Amino acid sequence: MAPAIYSRLGRVVWLACLLPLAPPSVAADLYELSLTTDGPATTGAEVTIAASLEARDNGTLALPADVHVYHFLWIHTPLMLTGKVEKDLSSTISVVGSVPGDFLVSVWVTATSCRMCHPLARSFVVVAITKFLMGNIVISQNTSLPWPSSYLTKTVLEMSFLLHDPSNFFKSASFLYRWDFGDGTLLATDSSVVYYNYSIIGTFTVKLEVVAQWEEAKPDGTMKGIVQKTGDFSTLLKLQESLRGIQVLGPTLIQTFQKMTVTLNFLGSPPLTVCWRLKPECLPLEEGECHPTSVASTAYNLTHTFRDPGDYCFSIRAENDISKTHQYHRIQVWPSRLQPAAFAFPCATLITVTLAFVMYMTLRNATRQKDVAENPEPPSGVRCCCQLCCGPFFRESSSEYLEIVRENHGLLPPLYKSVRTYTV
Repeated sequence: MAPAIYSRLGRVVWLACLLPLAPPSVAADLYELSLTTDGPATTGAEVTIAASLEARDNGTLALPADVHVYHFLWIHTPLMLTGKVEKDLSSTISVVGSVPGDFLVSVWVTATSCRMCHPLARSFVVVAITKFLMGNIVISQNTSLPWPSSYLTKTVLEMSFLLHDPSNFFKSASFLYRWDFGDGTLLATDSSVVYYNYSIIGTFTVKLEVVAQWEEAKPDGTMKGIVQKTGDFSTLLKLQESLRGIQVLGPTLIQTFQKMTVTLNFLGSPPLTVCWRLKPECLPLEEGECHPTSVASTAYNLTHTFRDPGDYCFSIRAENDISKTHQYHRIQVWPSRLQPAAFAFPCATLITVTLAFVMYMTLRNATRQKDVAENPEPPSGVRCCCQLCCGPFFRESSSEYLEIVRENHGLLPPLYKSVRTYTV
């Protein structure tokens, strides 16, 4: 019987704690905590963590006018608390870590009049503490590119190191910076800002070693000794070259059905996207007018065979990650013709056969040497051959040709006549 009474009494006390909050029984699902921090930080430096109570319905829920009805309870062990400020519906603490590691800091909100009651909201954050310096490398250039970590060659780069020190922990420290630009160049300086110019394209890793040292004082004001902290940082950057133009090497005059090769030399850094098309006039290519091709080098060959004569223009467009450019190449296509040399072989063959026939007939008719001596002109067969094969080169009139035929025909004796013999 007694345990039941104590149980009922406990419920009454819990409800009594919730009554002043009007009504806190449902408020636990209506609010949330938003946490922010300026960490990570190095050992010995302060880290600030801020918590603010917000309504879940984007601010339409009215918060109480009396902001002191809520209490923020922080758990930050083993971090050491160095400061705490509560204002309105927010609370801010400052903690310091003496050893490196990741530490959980949690906070929840309860009613001021009943801190043991169920919290209205709770949240947590992980604070990273390290023994090294914290910061990052920032690279900038006058010409900005839309791609991250991409910069132009032969243009000065500004590289700077930004130290993460929100609590001004390193206010009395001196710094030494050792730069490695990734192309074999090393540089040591006491300034956090340097300027460098890359002359070649490629991807480089910039490395930086930072050393900070200062004198640490004891509580009595005497110097404890020299304290030093270091940090290693790196960043990746891609150096590219804008596409300044396209050099076209190829013929400007060609015949139909002849294969043509044009070499394109790109004055810029790959990878490239190349697109080309033949047009009657030299006009820029529109989007979607040709099929793009990926090119991984600075040279590319185009091959094409023309089937129709006419005037053409190669319209070429190329672009890389930085810029794009157009180029044109005019070419005249003439119809193919059979050259006179093409007739040389068949004509020479026909002449050779004819001469062989003539020699055969001469040996057979050796008794006709006198007739042959009186008529030194070649037989009509040779004449006809020359007229047939080389007619375009011997432009004689038809009358002259008939006269020659008659003369040659008259000199040939009939085959049925007796053969005459002569003694020399």
